[in-house]
Amino acid sequence: MNNSNKGILAIVGIGPGAEDLITPRARLAIEQAEIVAGYRTYLDLIADLLHPEQEVLSSAMMQEIDRCRRALALAESGKNVALICGGDPGIYAMAGLVYELAREHGSRCQIEVIPGIAALNACAAMLGAPLMHDFAAISLSDLMTPWSLIEKRLQAVAGADFVIVLYNPKSGRRSSQIVRAREILLEHRDAKTPVGIVSGASRKHESVCLTNLEHMLEADIGMQSTVIIGNSRTFVFQDKMVTPRGYADKYGLTG
Repeated sequence: MNNSNKGILAIVGIGPGAEDLITPRARLAIEQAEIVAGYRTYLDLIADLLHPEQEVLSSAMMQEIDRCRRALALAESGKNVALICGGDPGIYAMAGLVYELAREHGSRCQIEVIPGIAALNACAAMLGAPLMHDFAAISLSDLMTPWSLIEKRLQAVAGADFVIVLYNPKSGRRSSQIVRAREILLEHRDAKTPVGIVSGASRKHESVCLTNLEHMLEADIGMQSTVIIGNSRTFVFQDKMVTPRGYADKYGLTG
């Protein structure tokens, strides 16, 4: 039961960027909030959903901790706050950090996580059906995770023949990780393994590239890119990337 003296902190996933991919529940949370807080790029994406009576708190990249602390403090004071996240708030976003801070400070405000369409969902849809079988998502950013651990995880999932989704593959200051990731994958997979690269999914500057392990580094890859590497059975059909689920083996499909 919600403490009447406390507000509500809704951690809202707004999906990959397109307004029509924001869920009805996320729209309602944004509409009902007295205060909307978030990274300025995400706030720009929902500008049409905000109304003049709301207070909007915009902050820059790399200010996640301050943003979450402020949102928690405002909810503690009795405000209804919407903390905006791109994609899904529970996937490489703010939900976990909010709970960590709430535990650290003994916060008793009501926290609600409102899911959104994650980048891997949106990118997979654009590429076809690459995630039809078991897959693993790995961020190549070593800002908070040691690179040695990231390499260990890459080796593990590559050897287990998972489809692999790479988040944060490359940035202006960080370009060697995607090169090393490809080297690890080539130890376990054929160079012709299909690879899909989607940048700016559902936004005005979106781009989709279908390539393979041999040529993937020739593609334009940046921080807004998501890279999906197929498993040993992934194939390309009509310029789409498809990973079989196993129906043909089980039911003897012939076409």
